[in-house]
Amino acid sequence: YWTQQFVNRDQADGYHSLADEAWAQSGGRIDAFVHAVGTCGSLRGTSTRLRTHNPALHVVAVEPSTSAVMSGGQPGAHRIEGTGTGRIVPMFEPALVNGIEPVSTEDAEAMARRLAREEAIFAGTSTGANVVAALRIAATLGADATVLAIACDSGLKYVSTELYR
Repeated sequence: YWTQQFVNRDQADGYHSLADEAWAQSGGRIDAFVHAVGTCGSLRGTSTRLRTHNPALHVVAVEPSTSAVMSGGQPGAHRIEGTGTGRIVPMFEPALVNGIEPVSTEDAEAMARRLAREEAIFAGTSTGANVVAALRIAATLGADATVLAIACDSGLKYVSTELYR
């Protein structure tokens, strides 16, 4: 578990430059931002800054389906590292998001492998979860929507695990 002493709102400010860069790279068009919640710093900082560019931004928090506490469920075991702490983290505020998307460990792992195999993006399970959720949200928003998801972890720490074995 992350504790209050390690989590502060200044951490979220570090993601403002990421949001500005993503906004510029998208040509000024991001309709939704989808991101897994760990400490909630990246979700909070990125979405707050993106909303200065697009106040109608649709923000979706991603959590493990077997530890879906933000969705009102019970904490549980999962293998999506860095997410799903089993409690609501201090930086999460429900008003930050328009929705919460639970993703299974199996779907996150399958997407991480697919990203490596088909896109040469060597990432871990939290990135896999982000992409799974982003594709779901994109399907609901339509073909013209631009959905931002961040590749937030490297696959290097997973080389000796079941994910890439």
